[in-house]
Amino acid sequence: MARSTTTYRCTECGWTSTKWVGRCGECQTWGTVDERGGGAAAPGRTAATAVTRAARPIGQIDVETSRSRPSGIAELDRVLGGGFVPGAVVLLAGEPGVGKSTLLLEVAARWARGLATTLYVSGEESTAQIRLRADRTHAIHDSLYLAAETDLGAVLAHIDEVKPSLLVVDSVQTIGSSGVDGVPGGVTQVREVASTLIQVAKTRNIPTVLVGHVTKDGSIAGPRVLEHLVDVVLQFEGDRNTRLRLVRAVKNRFGPVDEIGCFDLSEEGIVEVPDPTGLFVSRHHQPVSGTCITVTMEGRRPLLAEVQALVSPTELPQPRRATSGLDSSRMAMILAVLSRRCGLVLGRSDVYAATVGGARLSEPSADLATAVAVASAATDTIVPSDLVALGEVGLAGEVRRVTHLGHRLREAARLGFRRAIVPRDGADATPDARKVPGLTVVAVDDLVGALRELGIGAGPNHYTDRSH
Repeated sequence: MARSTTTYRCTECGWTSTKWVGRCGECQTWGTVDERGGGAAAPGRTAATAVTRAARPIGQIDVETSRSRPSGIAELDRVLGGGFVPGAVVLLAGEPGVGKSTLLLEVAARWARGLATTLYVSGEESTAQIRLRADRTHAIHDSLYLAAETDLGAVLAHIDEVKPSLLVVDSVQTIGSSGVDGVPGGVTQVREVASTLIQVAKTRNIPTVLVGHVTKDGSIAGPRVLEHLVDVVLQFEGDRNTRLRLVRAVKNRFGPVDEIGCFDLSEEGIVEVPDPTGLFVSRHHQPVSGTCITVTMEGRRPLLAEVQALVSPTELPQPRRATSGLDSSRMAMILAVLSRRCGLVLGRSDVYAATVGGARLSEPSADLATAVAVASAATDTIVPSDLVALGEVGLAGEVRRVTHLGHRLREAARLGFRRAIVPRDGADATPDARKVPGLTVVAVDDLVGALRELGIGAGPNHYTDRSH
């Protein structure tokens, strides 16, 4: 007799165990390990069955049917790797109200204008509500079909009837299947709905876009296996206080994962922004201290961003340190380096630092511009408006190289900047960095040298030369 055993399985990642645990040993998620039932544990064997398609040499496989087709929105195509691939399933996730439905309605309308039938299924809004948005954004076309359904069987019936060449489901967490237990949005339901729609997309060569909800920490809601099943995972990002929206690829089987698409969301709809640099740089009518411009990389795209700082004397026993768009811990490190290595006195002053246009600077290449902006504000020294600063600042005060230096400098020169301060090791390692037409490149070894080059804090009370 085969003995009876009970197994436990994680509903998030599929990890199994012979005993119950509160936390999954694979994905480290709490409360997702469920009993899978007992039974006779006997060695099993799967018999061979008829194959659906015979195996063929790889050279005989036709790839033309899998060529991508442009969606009609160049910024989205940039992220997708050229457009939608027949049979591909794209998961688009983002916070509530960021503009996911608006973007996909525009995608569906442009796809329909190419005389291709499009089916937009919504489980969150009625067809009348979607029509109101379509009127506002001019997304009306006879080849665009709308359906408001929350049952998976009804969605499949619409697919059979309409026979779309593009399917949009908004969202996968609101669709439920009567064939499995649980409520829509639950782990079991999301897995069943996603698996069924993916199977339909693959067998009928229908590019499919699934909208996904996110949790409080920003991760995609539902089982982790959902991200493994789909071909492309896109994150739709944006601050509600700004109009800029970014689409970023987290996973892409058909293209790069280091590209971003930029969009402008307004009451009239969403439009692509092919050159978003102007959104992150302000225009000052009069020269002002405390500003410096850097070039950050978003994927493969260089973007100019302005860092602004304000240093104000305070009588408070604990001076304030406030940031917006910058990492607060990295800002604290930069202030410590300015104080210890450059002799800049900031202990009795409030320091505020922010980026322009809601830009978020997370890469270390913005360190030098941040330090220059703070030193400029503290000494009331104006930094030239046609200058950019690039470099990572170390704890010893050295300025380190950044990636894609030549690409960044060419973008700065294209936008009219005439001078750049860069790390010396980066300039030496990138020969073309010193040969950008119209741009004078100044290489420095440390932060003290960068401040001296700009004439910031020339007096002994501002910084001390510690090179001797």
